[in-house]
Amino acid sequence: MLVERVLRGLVAAGLLGSAWVHLSVWLDWARDTAVVGPLFLVNVVAGVVIAVAVVVSRHPLSALAAVGFGVATLAAYVLSLTVGFFGVHERFATRAELWGVITEAACVVFGLVLLTPTLRRGRHRVDPAAGDRP
Repeated sequence: MLVERVLRGLVAAGLLGSAWVHLSVWLDWARDTAVVGPLFLVNVVAGVVIAVAVVVSRHPLSALAAVGFGVATLAAYVLSLTVGFFGVHERFATRAELWGVITEAACVVFGLVLLTPTLRRGRHRVDPAAGDRP
C-alpha cells in the first residue's frame, strides 16, 4: 500500500512537472506558435487533470493515461529533435528540455510500475474447473 502511494506520488509529480515545463515554455515562446502553442496548453491541462486522477483514483486507467501522456509527449519531442514537429525544431539545449524529458520519462516508468499488478492479473487465466478464483 505504501509502495503504491509513493508510485502514485511519483507519477503525479512527473505529470505536474511536465505541465509546469509546458506552461513555462508556452509563456516563453510557444504561445506565438500556431499549432504547437495550443498543444502546449493541452499538455498543461492534461498533465494536471491526469495527476489528480492518479492521486484520487485507484483505477488502472489513470496510470495508463499517465503512461500515454508521457509516451505521446516524448514522441512529439523526439520528432521536434529529428524531423521537426509542426515547424518546431529543437536542439536539446535548454533546462526546460532536460526537465521535460525527465518528467515525461517519470510518467512512463513509474506509470508502468504502477500498472504492473494489473498487468500480472491480466496474464493469470481463471479456470473455474481447477478451483481458481479471480
